[in-house]
Amino acid sequence: MFAEERYRQISELVLADGRVTVAGLSSRFGITKETVRRDLALLEEDGVLRRVHGGAIAGSGATTHEPSLSSRSSQHSPEKKRIAQAALALTPDTGAVVLDAGSTTGALAELLVEEARSDLSVVTHSVPIAALVSGAGLSVELVGGRVRALTSAAVGSSTVAHFARLRADVAFLGANGLATGFGLSTPDVDEAAVKTAIVRSARRVVLLSDSSKFNEETLVSFAQLEDIDALITDQAPSADLAAALADADVEVIVT
Repeated sequence: MFAEERYRQISELVLADGRVTVAGLSSRFGITKETVRRDLALLEEDGVLRRVHGGAIAGSGATTHEPSLSSRSSQHSPEKKRIAQAALALTPDTGAVVLDAGSTTGALAELLVEEARSDLSVVTHSVPIAALVSGAGLSVELVGGRVRALTSAAVGSSTVAHFARLRADVAFLGANGLATGFGLSTPDVDEAAVKTAIVRSARRVVLLSDSSKFNEETLVSFAQLEDIDALITDQAPSADLAAALADADVEVIVT
C-alpha cells in the first residue's frame, strides 16, 4: 500500500471512530510502530488529527486547515507530475513567468531546470523554487517578504507591492480549493493577498490543480473563475463546476 493511501485510511478511521491507537494501526497495516508514529505526526501537521499518548484523536476539519509544503509534495505525486508536464507546454521559451509557491508549481520548476531555458526569467516568492531554479543557472527573481514556515513562501505588503509592479507573460498558480461561486481559495489571509497580486501580475493566468481541490472552499477566496485563463488538472471537473468554468471561458486541460 502506498503511503498516500494509508494516510487517507487513517484519516477516515479517525473521523469515523474519533480515536486510533499506534498498536492498532501497526497491526492493521502491517507496519512498524515507528512508521505509524511518523504517519500520525504528518497528519497532525496537516490538522487531520491530534496525537495523544498511545495514538491520536480527531482534529479540526475547519476551512483554515492547511497542509505543509512537505506534506503536499508527497500527495498526488503522479497527478502533479502530469499537470506540470502539460504546464511546460504552455511555458514560453523567452520572456517572464511567475511561479506561485506550491508543490505542483515546484514540479513545473523541476522540469524547467531540466530543459534549461536560458532566455526565460522566473519570478517567484517561493524560497525552494528560487533555490532550485537559480542553482541550475536560470534567471530568477525572488520576491521577498516575511517567509511562512508552513509553505516556505514570502508574504506581506512588500510581497504584494512587488507583484503589483510586474507584468509577466504567464503566471502559474496553485489553490487549495476550486468551487463554483466561491472561486479559488486558500486558508491563509496573507497567502491569499499574494495570490491575488499574482493573478493581476500576468497577461495569462494558468491554474495548476489536481482534482482533490475540486468543489472545495477554504477560508479566503482570492480569485474568481473569470480571473483565470486555463486550468490544468488530472480529471474532468464535475458537471456543475465544468459548466461554471465554461461560462467563465476557462480552457480546461485534462492530463
